[in-house]
Amino acid sequence: MTIVKLNENIRFIRRQLGLTQDQFAQQLDIKRSLVGAYEEGRAEPRLELLQKIAAMAGLSVDLLIGRDVSQLKDYERKSLRAKDVVVITVDDDRKDNIELVPQKAAAGYLNGYADTEYIKELPRFKLPILNQGTYRAFEITGDSMLPIVPGTIVIGEWVEDYHDIKNGKSYILVTQRDGIVYKRVFNYLEDTGKLFLVSDNRQYAPYQIDGTEVIEAWSAKAYISVQFPEVNTKNEMSVEQLASVVLELQQELQTLKAAKAKKKSS
Repeated sequence: MTIVKLNENIRFIRRQLGLTQDQFAQQLDIKRSLVGAYEEGRAEPRLELLQKIAAMAGLSVDLLIGRDVSQLKDYERKSLRAKDVVVITVDDDRKDNIELVPQKAAAGYLNGYADTEYIKELPRFKLPILNQGTYRAFEITGDSMLPIVPGTIVIGEWVEDYHDIKNGKSYILVTQRDGIVYKRVFNYLEDTGKLFLVSDNRQYAPYQIDGTEVIEAWSAKAYISVQFPEVNTKNEMSVEQLASVVLELQQELQTLKAAKAKKKSS
């Protein structure tokens, strides 16, 4: 991205916040002349200042420097807020640990996920077979993802940008409404701002959530269990079948909305 694009983003954000250059400078703890230089493209903010500007706008730094902010949808601004960093712990060699969120800590995690002291209190371990990245482990509940049984520990890799969520892949989502859920996800953020969550156990109906409800997303990479899964071939569903189910659900929702709109107008 060129500096010209960045300066347009900074100007747009300031105006959206309803601030003068002087007020904007005061909130950023810099001189007003610097705000003018950034907006005119005569200078470029350092990373620390970019992080402040992004936080004020409810954006990630990646969006601030990589996208036309004026064209972003509301859910992109809200759902990606404060996703530039994730709290982790490291070992004596400065290598990342994998923190474990057990079932009994799941409720507390909704409040403590960004709290360094809370994360430090979680159990942690290493798994050398994983590629370099940021990982977290969650002990899942319920039988909606059979043959993955309750009590299984699912290890996920941090997803910084929700647009990277791949259709049909399984994710651990930390959500405002439902807490921590482990589901197969279909990504319709670009079209509707929604994610469709599908269980491998067909006894559970798929459902959708708004992108703004997602606090964290972790792409499932491995699992640890003391029980070997028993595959029921009659209950298996391919990714293609799951996608078909999601499509049918969307069509049904559109039909219901159209019928509701028609009823109101009559």
